[in-house]
Amino acid sequence: MSMTVIQPKWHNTAEVAALLGFGLSKTKMLVLTGEIRSVKIGRNRRILPDWVDDYVQRVTSEAEEVSA
Repeated sequence: MSMTVIQPKWHNTAEVAALLGFGLSKTKMLVLTGEIRSVKIGRNRRILPDWVDDYVQRVTSEAEEVSA
């Protein structure tokens, strides 16, 4: 019998902070300012993995433009 590993579909702000190596306060500010997309579900913010990737790609491309 094979085992199925379920991958998370959403991240919370604490998980995103850990993924990016940021503090929780900085991550919450990025979410609240819209730098990192999120949706509010009840009292909680949820972030798709693709949105984290979008943020990283945007920040790195801006850094490349500045250094060029």
